[in-house]
Amino acid sequence: MMFTPKSTFTTHALTGIAKLLFLMPLLFLFSQPAMAAEKDKVKGPNLYIIPVSGPVEPGLAAYVRRALEDIKDKPDAKIVFKLDTFGGRVDSAFEIVEAISEIPPERTAAYVEKRAISAGALIALSAGALVMKESTLIGDCAPIIQTNDGQKEAGEKIQTVLRAQFRTLAKRNNYPEVLAEAMVTKNMEVYRIVLDGETRYLDKTDFEDLSEEKKALVTEKKTIVAEGELLTMDDREARDLGFSRKSVTDLDEALAALGMDMLSRIEIEESWSEGLVRALQPFLPILMLIGIGAIYMEIKAPGFGLPGMLGILCLSLVFFNQYLVGLADYTELLIFMVGFLLLGVEVFVLPGFGIAGISAIIVIAMGLVLSFQDFVLPDPAMPWEGRLMLKNFGMVMGSALGALLMSALLIRYVLPGLSRSGRGPYLTATLQDSHADSKEVLGVTPGQTGTALTQLRPSGKIRIEKKKIDAITQGDFISSGSDVRVVSVEQNRVVVEMMETYNGEKG
Repeated sequence: MMFTPKSTFTTHALTGIAKLLFLMPLLFLFSQPAMAAEKDKVKGPNLYIIPVSGPVEPGLAAYVRRALEDIKDKPDAKIVFKLDTFGGRVDSAFEIVEAISEIPPERTAAYVEKRAISAGALIALSAGALVMKESTLIGDCAPIIQTNDGQKEAGEKIQTVLRAQFRTLAKRNNYPEVLAEAMVTKNMEVYRIVLDGETRYLDKTDFEDLSEEKKALVTEKKTIVAEGELLTMDDREARDLGFSRKSVTDLDEALAALGMDMLSRIEIEESWSEGLVRALQPFLPILMLIGIGAIYMEIKAPGFGLPGMLGILCLSLVFFNQYLVGLADYTELLIFMVGFLLLGVEVFVLPGFGIAGISAIIVIAMGLVLSFQDFVLPDPAMPWEGRLMLKNFGMVMGSALGALLMSALLIRYVLPGLSRSGRGPYLTATLQDSHADSKEVLGVTPGQTGTALTQLRPSGKIRIEKKKIDAITQGDFISSGSDVRVVSVEQNRVVVEMMETYNGEKG
């Protein structure tokens, strides 16, 4: 077996780091033209249509933020969000809502093309007006968390924040507050009453708090949301309950209902980099697993080759995916670089596995976890952030452990067989039964004395003259620093005993 000298190892390591540093800005530069091209498209027209479709996740939030960036400062611009989503992550939904809320409500509208469920309902109500296509749905915004027993409804801490957000949006855009809150809360029972000729919506508690005189003036009472249910509406119900302005057959009719049909319009599409980000989002754990496993295999093998390049590519895709959605920044990049430098110190400078290696693992894991979230420590006011951090930590550690297991299996069982995948002829003889004279190979003879460098229980290291030698006892425990004498040398095994017990005397 041939081993590459340490200096060559270091050269290859520096070459790998240089390739990584080259690849990162290259990917970033490739993402820029598409984003710039989209910016060029949004000049001139007065009406901008932004599709909001698919899972609500960081990639979608980044796309909506980018689409609104150049529009929000144009006072004559109108914006319509075309919705088709079953919902998704709470944090991403809040980012989208925050971006929409920065624009005056009279300039924004939501058009439900197919559905706006869960987080989609929150996004729909953040716009100043709502129009729904016939046979579409909106509502059911119960937050769900994943547990060991499967999915279950999130606790009161998360529901309280969501209820407050729905109330805020309802007040801002003149939607019925109690009905908006009923999209989140199951234990609400909501009535529609007619009091003094005016239609009102009250929950059960507010209705019971009415004075008897007020109750006597109620001419009509109807249960809109039963206790134990979440408010979900089709287009007609949403219109009757004061959410949707009109049920329409297509986008043209929706724009007419909103008074925007005479405006010039343009649909803002995702750039190719945003499309790539959203396509890669479900596969990030797999990319991490492959990347970490490939880097581990590269460390175990001499030189720098295909596993190293594959590992760098996969981890770069993970990092830049999170960079483009706004979760990772230069801080995470710096953390990654520190982790890889510590790993290089452990592999190429310090023998064994110690503080530098453990620190490298911790730093790289921390960088990966932070790249999947837009906060460092969870905010108590945002209770889902704690769960998100635990989820990210579990995903990163699971990918790392899976990568190490996968790499170990490949090195042990797969790679040795690949050496015979080509055509022969092969030399199939092995050196299993061959041996050399141990005295010549090790330069040690029975009777020589030395010192135990480590504890021998029963194996360890000893020093004879200026040589460090692996040695073994005959079952006795020998402490570090003890004087030892060579008893025998058998097939490259040096057997020693303490000098005090050798023939009953020392020396």
